[in-house]
Amino acid sequence: MSEIKQWEDGTIQVKISMAPPLRWVNSYILRGSNGITIVDPGPKTETSIGEWKEIWNNLGFAREEITSVVVTHHHPDHYGLSGYIQSYTGASVWMSRRAHAETRFMWGRGSLVSDELPALYQIHGMPLEWTRQLPAHLAGFLPQVTPEPLVSYIDEGTPFEMGDRLWLPIETGGHAPGHMSFYHAESRTMLCGDAVLPQISPNISFLPGSDPQPLQSYLDAMLKLAGYPVDFAYPGHRHPFDYFRERLEALLLHHEERLSVIEGFLAERPRTCFEVCTSLFGSKLGIHQMRFAMSEALAHLIELVRQGRAGEENCRGQVVYYVVG
Repeated sequence: MSEIKQWEDGTIQVKISMAPPLRWVNSYILRGSNGITIVDPGPKTETSIGEWKEIWNNLGFAREEITSVVVTHHHPDHYGLSGYIQSYTGASVWMSRRAHAETRFMWGRGSLVSDELPALYQIHGMPLEWTRQLPAHLAGFLPQVTPEPLVSYIDEGTPFEMGDRLWLPIETGGHAPGHMSFYHAESRTMLCGDAVLPQISPNISFLPGSDPQPLQSYLDAMLKLAGYPVDFAYPGHRHPFDYFRERLEALLLHHEERLSVIEGFLAERPRTCFEVCTSLFGSKLGIHQMRFAMSEALAHLIELVRQGRAGEENCRGQVVYYVVG
């Protein structure tokens, strides 16, 4: 049975099952006079469909009451069920234009990611035993994101109504291009998706053809969010929390520390991204976590190059990074 919790402001948090290590994604239900909004419905699986039907039954919702599905970003554990819920209820699906473009980039007809990502990792030092697992791994997400919804667009800075409250959409990229967080000024509340998570650091990944500077985008997003007074935050994973400013500061520090650690690796000797990746995260990972680890290491190396703290060169067909100065 799915866990359902109603918070003091009326926001309903439900935990929708997903694969380890995260185990669940937080979906949020906001009831209003114009209908019910679901934020980030989760991945499309037989388990999650069953959980939602149980939730609607327990809360006494009729399908026609669900009028909007809002998606903070394109990752399958947030976007995946949006098309199914739209087909089941007739609800509108809302996300940013950039996030919607990313769904087509990743899973649309003619997507080249399953070819381009192994090629990228190969020139950055990843052995064939890993790269050959990637096409099947990436194809495994397709059932979690179909059917594709008909999407309406949310624009940053244009107030958006959810649960009889006007929320300010704030673009907070880095973890995912076009990621939107939502701020309610009167209650000083932030629906932050995966931009800011308690206890864990959101993955920052470089992917070919996507954001060329994902870590810079993420650091800029944290500084942008720091401009809003927040008393309470609803994240995409783990538990809602009341230390938003402190968490922003911790995430900024975390990434600066990681940049310094990688800089230290390169000071010992030049390395490929895969060597940096395994130095940071080890090599005893499954392909899902290894993909996250590799793209995160690459995002940090790209940021070191951008800051002038590292350089890169092609050495016998592979990119090698080194300390500058």
